[in-house]
Amino acid sequence: MSAMLTVDNLSIHYGVIQAVKNVSFEVNEGEVVTLIGANGAGKTSILRTISGLVRPSEGSISFLGESIEKAPARKIVANGLSQVPEGRHVFSGLTVMENLEMGAFLHNDREQNQKNLKMIFERFPRLEERKNQDAATLSGGEQQMLAMGRALMSRPKLLLLDEPSMGLAPIFIQEIFDIIQDIQKQGTTVLLVEQNANKALAIADRGYVLETGKIVLSGTGQELLASDEVRKAYLGG
Repeated sequence: MSAMLTVDNLSIHYGVIQAVKNVSFEVNEGEVVTLIGANGAGKTSILRTISGLVRPSEGSISFLGESIEKAPARKIVANGLSQVPEGRHVFSGLTVMENLEMGAFLHNDREQNQKNLKMIFERFPRLEERKNQDAATLSGGEQQMLAMGRALMSRPKLLLLDEPSMGLAPIFIQEIFDIIQDIQKQGTTVLLVEQNANKALAIADRGYVLETGKIVLSGTGQELLASDEVRKAYLGG
């Protein structure tokens, strides 16, 4: 496997506050890689920086061999990297269909967009049932599916997921993690930020544990699940 994403010596500041300290990791093509850690550990800051929404104070980010730490977010999306933000952020006042169409705004190939839409509806049949419904009226789980579908409409090579299980009922949580595995099987690489460490590590090829902006532990998903340190801190063991 080759490295699709390389983050090297990344530091992020908000004014005088350092949120991320010299973080380095890789995501290889075809993997699910997870970043786990408590609130405030720096997970979301890392994703937002990879996506071009925050500028790093130090370090480099390479995607498909190209440096992107100074690239505009629009170009990063066009190159094949999309993020599903924490809290979903669907567009209220727009229908489910209109939200999905927003995900394809960089692609003018109507025929390919229709194929992508068909794939989204096959993966998320509830979205097709509610395609003319205001996105704001969906349940939390359905909004998460819509946010994921919207990101997949941009045809990403790498999908960043920020806390996809947050605030969801248990039945939706399992469904979301099943969908993440399906997305990987269909050929999309996934970088997953998640507080539900048990679920995340169970599906991850590899994982990194963040504490106060630094990586303190790394390994395969199964190695981290079996780690006493991880069990005590994140799995209630």
